[in-house]
Amino acid sequence: MKRKLFVLLALLVVASMVLAACQPKPTPPPATQPPPPPPPAAFEPKKLEAPNCDYGGFFKSIEATDQYTVTFTLCKTDAAFLSKIAFSPFAIYPEEWIEATAGAESRTSDGLEKPIGTGPYMVTEWKRGESLTLTAFPDYWGDAPYAQTLVFRWSTESAGRLLELQSGTIDGFDNVGPEDFATIQADPTLQVAYRPALNVFYVGMTNTFPPFDNVKVRQAIAMGIDRQRIVDTFYPAGSEAASHFTPCAIPNGCVGDAWYEFDPVAAKALLAEAGYPDGFTTKLYYRDVVRGYLPQVGNVAQDIQAQLLENLNINAEIVVMESGSFIEASGSGQLEGFHLLGWGADYPHVTNFLDYHFGKDVKQFGATFPEIYDNLIAGGQIGIPADAEAYYVAANNAIREFVPMVPIAHGGSAAAYRSDVTNPQASPLTTELFAYSDPGGRDLFVWMQNAEPISLFCADETDGESLRACEQVTQALYGYKINSTEVEPHLAESCTPNADSTVWVCILRQGVKFHDGSGFDANDVVMTFTMGLDASSPLHKGNTNLWEYYDYLWGLMNKPAE
Repeated sequence: MKRKLFVLLALLVVASMVLAACQPKPTPPPATQPPPPPPPAAFEPKKLEAPNCDYGGFFKSIEATDQYTVTFTLCKTDAAFLSKIAFSPFAIYPEEWIEATAGAESRTSDGLEKPIGTGPYMVTEWKRGESLTLTAFPDYWGDAPYAQTLVFRWSTESAGRLLELQSGTIDGFDNVGPEDFATIQADPTLQVAYRPALNVFYVGMTNTFPPFDNVKVRQAIAMGIDRQRIVDTFYPAGSEAASHFTPCAIPNGCVGDAWYEFDPVAAKALLAEAGYPDGFTTKLYYRDVVRGYLPQVGNVAQDIQAQLLENLNINAEIVVMESGSFIEASGSGQLEGFHLLGWGADYPHVTNFLDYHFGKDVKQFGATFPEIYDNLIAGGQIGIPADAEAYYVAANNAIREFVPMVPIAHGGSAAAYRSDVTNPQASPLTTELFAYSDPGGRDLFVWMQNAEPISLFCADETDGESLRACEQVTQALYGYKINSTEVEPHLAESCTPNADSTVWVCILRQGVKFHDGSGFDANDVVMTFTMGLDASSPLHKGNTNLWEYYDYLWGLMNKPAE
């Protein structure tokens, strides 16, 4: 009996176990899930707008019409709009960075030395007085640079730059000295890249200081300098004595009467007629920085000093200034004597040469002349060069009559590279983009130029050595093709005008990142131009605070009265 009871109990246990196994398993509690990401913030378009067009500038408004569209509405037609918009001072910065640096009461070193751009390289280290090191940006929207690291160095002497190239410590350098061309051409390990002479070297005078306030004095000086002698003695092949301020390769650059012939007898007679039969004493200022327009700075300065004394009995004491101080003092019209300076084309249009130097608000040469700037304003609104020619004839003739400066030379120049560097560059606009030059398969490209950059906040710089460095880091809506004066889209996919070119709609490239990881959109464009154009904005704080390119090429809004 017990045995039967035991068997029955065992069967009941097995049956309960089978029954339990057949029951559905309880559902485990759900795992903790991260909360869904917040929806992207709604895009709030920004707009810069002038109260009206009476201020004399080009822009009525600049508006983010959607996240990737910017509309530029102009007060008047600008024949050089795309060429200007491609110029490196108009590169785009992230709005947050602008507010954090450019808007600060006291600009930080990062604002001047480590700009945040969208270019193929980003700044990693600047050892002042020694070198500037850039590193490839891993999230660059375009093709990756050939070299992971790009280093800028500088030396004032062409011979020193050549020795470095011969020894292999650099891959390329700018402005080959006239005496060094033959050496480079004879060396199979080196190569030369020639640059057309889209530049001008001139002797400037500020007419708010006597005796330069007397036009006859300025005209006498124009006749008393042997320009051809300077070119023959100090410039390389491909250079020429200037017949006009603007190089003749640029449409309307050389229309109107040619410059004064060298005539020391007539020059002395005119100087005596002006009240200076025995000449006068003054100063001659320059900075010791080699340029394509001035390949032998000290030697040219000494020759001009000697010519002034010999031909006109003008005793000019040479004063060498630090580059940044010289640019600021000359640009603001503070130099009471002669100053030696020049200009290389930023974009291939006559407005780049004439408007920047002789526009209504330019201070460099003192009082400006409506006979010049009224014609520049009219000519700059005409898109077809032949239709604008009459205005540039009048402007060039007025420059010749009033002599704000004496144009001396258009200098041929070149860069030199190691022979294994592919795609060597000598941009006619000095906008070399080294990401596209292969240094023989090496991961390091070392470039040597004539001087150290002044700063890397190029929205408020005019110095060529600074602008070239900025070209590697920051980008504008358009840019220039390699070794060309032809524009191409960069941060914009296209910019399209209306029928009379007073409205330009720019469609922006999507997916572009800044070096700080932020995304590029239309508000970055509006805030960049607000920083540069609106003199009343708290963001309008720069290095020199002259904002020369924004002022002379576009016109500042809300500019305080003098």
